[in-house]
Amino acid sequence: MTIRLRPATSRDLDALYRLEQSAFEGDRFSRRQLWHLLNRAHAVTWVIEQPERPEVHRPAALLGYGTLLFRQGSRRARLYSFCVHPDARGGGLGRRLLEALAEAAGERGVERLGLEVRADNRVALGLYRRMGFRLERWLPEYYEDGCAAWQMVKALEAGAVARAG
Repeated sequence: MTIRLRPATSRDLDALYRLEQSAFEGDRFSRRQLWHLLNRAHAVTWVIEQPERPEVHRPAALLGYGTLLFRQGSRRARLYSFCVHPDARGGGLGRRLLEALAEAAGERGVERLGLEVRADNRVALGLYRRMGFRLERWLPEYYEDGCAAWQMVKALEAGAVARAG
């Protein structure tokens, strides 16, 4: 499958909202929150998509996205949201998207990338561990349904492509 990684734009809002609705049962972003992340927040969002193929009448399809939040004067960024469409999981797209996000963070001088993940999401926990994230802190009752979370962190090489093996 041919895919493309690129920074998101305001034109991706509707597709991001649909992806958010299909990927998460709770703790989903509203259209307004997604708009803010794309247009006002000190953040960057990358998307992974299957490009348009007019010859077979197939429009571009958004397969996943990830948003990094940056804090002024901080060398730590936060992976604020990350998802791959349920139908596209298991093919390495999450890994490719995480690599692109880590590279984008490293290019901004970020030295540590943090995230929170549901404690019951074994697939995501496994991906993050394989990508070099380590458990940092337990967060009880973190999500709206009462599920706990793990806070995880990964050291990056600032200014360089940071890839975990």
